[in-house]
Amino acid sequence: MFRILLMAALVLSLSLQAYAQTETAGQETPSELRQLYAQSAVLMDADSGRILFEKNGYEQRPMASTTKIMTLIVTLENANLDEIVAVSEYAAGMPDVQLGIRAGEQYRLEDLLYSLMLESHNDSAVAIAEHVGGSVEGFAAMMNAKARDIGCYDTYYITPNGLDAEDENGVHSTTAADLARVMRYCICQSPKKDEFLKITRTNAYSFGDVEGLRNFTVGNKNAFLGMMEGALSGKTGFTNNAGYCYVGALERDGRTFIVALLACGWPNNRSYKWSDTRKLMSYGLENYQYQNVWQDVMLGSIPVENGIPESGNLQDEAYTGLKLASEEPDLALLLAEGEEVQVKTELSESLTAPVEPGMIVGSVCYYLNGTAVKAYPIEAVDAVEELTLRWCFFKTAEKLFL
Repeated sequence: MFRILLMAALVLSLSLQAYAQTETAGQETPSELRQLYAQSAVLMDADSGRILFEKNGYEQRPMASTTKIMTLIVTLENANLDEIVAVSEYAAGMPDVQLGIRAGEQYRLEDLLYSLMLESHNDSAVAIAEHVGGSVEGFAAMMNAKARDIGCYDTYYITPNGLDAEDENGVHSTTAADLARVMRYCICQSPKKDEFLKITRTNAYSFGDVEGLRNFTVGNKNAFLGMMEGALSGKTGFTNNAGYCYVGALERDGRTFIVALLACGWPNNRSYKWSDTRKLMSYGLENYQYQNVWQDVMLGSIPVENGIPESGNLQDEAYTGLKLASEEPDLALLLAEGEEVQVKTELSESLTAPVEPGMIVGSVCYYLNGTAVKAYPIEAVDAVEELTLRWCFFKTAEKLFL
């Protein structure tokens, strides 16, 4: 029974992941991607989370204002956008880029989120963090907890705005792979993904303080939104330590790609990030298409120990009442030309009665480049009752007297 439960947990884990990330380490770098400027870069299939290409994608580096996608999603998931934010002296004292809010002023939380994302204002970021988390430290703890929930174990947040920072636990940093995972969560998985996309795609937004004494208009600085058909969302960043950074998403023809770039040049090379983003997005669009890889498989049978056999014989019988827990007419995976999946059926070596309908007894796993990318649980259909002395007595009596 323990073995069956363990297998069920494994299958569930694989199913939740949808596709596991397929590493590109050791594979030859495509010629069109050999001249990337970024010191760290990742191209991800947003639907699955599979990393299609990476260059130093797992090296930790400062990420500057790309931090703010996490600031936004944590705020959307933990606060009401109509809440009123009081500006502290600390928030008002943040360095450029600033909205220019002043200590003592009050703003709607939603308005400050547009300031945060469209023009990347550092003072708005801190005001938001202090309101939602009680303090910058409290909000950073919320950001780090969310990162762990997403599966970003090489990311550490100290500030809500991405300014260079270091404390006793480490440096404010991430990896290109983790940054892509955060963006994937924001646009595909979060219950607030629609609100995230609405804010980050807005061209311009006007608002004022609660008292109506000041008015602002902010414009979207994410130039990628106008560069390629299907550009979906994104966030730029720059600090002296991080260099130019970018994370963006594109959706076209049913495919969604994410590009994450860290250390992509320093002044006066701010255009490098756009060149790299175009190269990576174009590579994904030109080389990856959805393919139906579904295969019908024989599920086989499993010996059942100590069960009442259908034939009436006392020896163990093979149990054949098996089915996939969730059959699909097809399984579409985003693959490059020449990529193929391998299918393996994994069953428990034996079962011990009683067997209950719905019990998970194995899985059908699809593998790509040796990594599990999809798993379908196999479940028992029919019950098998336990062999008891009472059954043996009546069976013996039946043979003797009938």
